[in-house]
Amino acid sequence: MACPTTPWATTRPAPDSTEPRLRGYDAGMAARHVRVVAAVIAQDERYLITQRRPAAVLGGLWEFPGGKVEEGETDAAALLREVRERVGVDVNVGACIARRTHDYDGYSVDLALYQATIVGNAAPSPVRVADCKWVKSTEFEKFTFPAADQATMDLLLGFKR
Repeated sequence: MACPTTPWATTRPAPDSTEPRLRGYDAGMAARHVRVVAAVIAQDERYLITQRRPAAVLGGLWEFPGGKVEEGETDAAALLREVRERVGVDVNVGACIARRTHDYDGYSVDLALYQATIVGNAAPSPVRVADCKWVKSTEFEKFTFPAADQATMDLLLGFKR
């Protein structure tokens, strides 16, 4: 599933396949690149967001549900797995709506956002996250997001900070 690099997102291309991949977020992340996918799930003009556990990297911050793409995994497979693990629902993965690379201290994240819908009438609940909520886009400013998520959301929604 190809994901367009949006011209307005000040992006960098993803690294080639020879770059080392991480097994998880840990102290060995120095100068590493992490591929991450996130689901933009909308229902009744509200979006599903999740809060990272306090002990996690960037703990307590809010984000669209998703996570790291494992070695040999497609974006779609990773998104299905991560959403199920984090909020206990299956999703239909739609189009990639944005891709952005953001540099953090010691590592960079290549974040791809995909439209997604929940399969059936399942209700998300916090499984491997501290919390999850349905919020209107006008409420996003009440929540603190990681820099990569915030910048991409702002661009998608036309916010200027």
